[in-house]
Amino acid sequence: MKKTTRNILAVAAIVLLSSGVAGLTTYQMTRTNQQNAAGAPFDQVFMQNPNVHAAGFTGTAEQPVDLTKAAEMSVHAVVHIRSTQAAKTQEVEVRDPFSDFFDFFGGGRGGTQRRQIETPPRTGFGSGVIISKDGYIVTNNHVIANADEISVTLNDNRIFKGRIIGTDEDSDLALIKIEGGDFPTIPVGDSDALKLGEWVLAIGNPFNLTSTVTAGIVSAKARSLDMPRESGKQGIEAYIQTDAAINAGNSGGALVNVRGELVGINALLYSPTGSNTGYGFAIPTSIMKKVVADLKEYGTVQRVKLGVSVTVLADQAGDTQYTEKESGKKLSDVKQEARDNYGVVDGLWVREIVEGGSAASSDIKVNDVIIGIDGKEIHKFADLQEILAKHRPGDKVNVKLMRDKKAKTVEVVLKNEQGNTKVVKSAGMDILGAAFKPVSDNLKKQLNLGYGLEVTGVTSGKMSNAGIRKGFIILKANGVQMKNVDDLQKVLKEATKSPDQVLFITGMFPSGKRASYAVDLSQE
Repeated sequence: MKKTTRNILAVAAIVLLSSGVAGLTTYQMTRTNQQNAAGAPFDQVFMQNPNVHAAGFTGTAEQPVDLTKAAEMSVHAVVHIRSTQAAKTQEVEVRDPFSDFFDFFGGGRGGTQRRQIETPPRTGFGSGVIISKDGYIVTNNHVIANADEISVTLNDNRIFKGRIIGTDEDSDLALIKIEGGDFPTIPVGDSDALKLGEWVLAIGNPFNLTSTVTAGIVSAKARSLDMPRESGKQGIEAYIQTDAAINAGNSGGALVNVRGELVGINALLYSPTGSNTGYGFAIPTSIMKKVVADLKEYGTVQRVKLGVSVTVLADQAGDTQYTEKESGKKLSDVKQEARDNYGVVDGLWVREIVEGGSAASSDIKVNDVIIGIDGKEIHKFADLQEILAKHRPGDKVNVKLMRDKKAKTVEVVLKNEQGNTKVVKSAGMDILGAAFKPVSDNLKKQLNLGYGLEVTGVTSGKMSNAGIRKGFIILKANGVQMKNVDDLQKVLKEATKSPDQVLFITGMFPSGKRASYAVDLSQE
């Protein structure tokens, strides 16, 4: 029995290792059969029609792409990231189970009750890429969002505590750091140079089993998926699409070219099954490099806006950033009219110019069609996003557009969301110059409050400048209920990105006196 098994395995190995010979043999047999059946040599069929070519066997086998060196250069710089959120006490409203009964009989007991619950600790896993020997690591924002503790495991199983340097929800990137030196790194390459069909490696450390490598090709560039972020806003999307296998836990890992250079940070999987039967999407290094530089220098990303509302003229699936609002007309009909009137079939048709924005201060006009920026063609909204994501306020770009069926180039000075060219600095809680804590149960009972954030101390800072004193209880900031310090941090972060840069705070003092304040967050 053992001898028979060995013989079967030997035959199987020959079949697998000799596929080229088997293919050639099949070709020869077919050729002989055709000649016998038709009475003419098989090759004459091809000679009679020069446009017909035999597929498959060419007589010379090409050497497959060698990805071993790229893998060896990259795996040690990809790490496993474990992020933990500590247990938290939250106050929730629950419906009184007897409410309907008493209301039916006119009891007027009330509809809800407030209860405190403790959420269990939450643990998430992902990957990251070491980009500098002193321990800076790039990962996805969603891997470490809201983390109270970060643990980083290297490919050699060394474990370090990670520290958040900065996060950017819009691009879904984050920068963390581990302490030490001479860490393995991956050289950062040029994602703009990637070509469709080019081989890439997806490297992750999803399950703390050391780094794992899969291979595929670049399937598309500047891909937009219209994925809303946690805040509800539309993010910056210009993904590299690949068919390299990417699974849960690979988020934050490396997309590497055949030279072992980092060209993207793996971020998403699009799959009907939830596994790697589908496509993976990576954030290109053209965006990553600028985001990382800003987070290191300013603590927040310096972002620009062109300040236009546009309609994409090309009929491209998946590019639905803007839709036409003209009543009584289909979007396809409106696009066709624009193509006929302006002589272009591709580009971004300017429908509105935002007051105070970058375009408003330039020669861009409504009904212009943007077809390029700084020599790079613009076909869809994702192309525009990718280019703008590389720039800071104050940068100048040359916008190529079509106007009255003639090409024109316009210089534009780019502005930030606030409509100026100033640097926006990270607004941590220290900018407020105050300390906070949730209102105690005893004080909530005295004041008949369901929530609140007490100001326990005020030094020099934005709170003091606005007139807020120790003991004040913040009930709402920019319309959001303040139940804990995390609520204030989130609202503060969003407020610093808004054009107004103001915290509108309402609340009361322990005496019962109510008050409202406007806290100016602008930084000179």
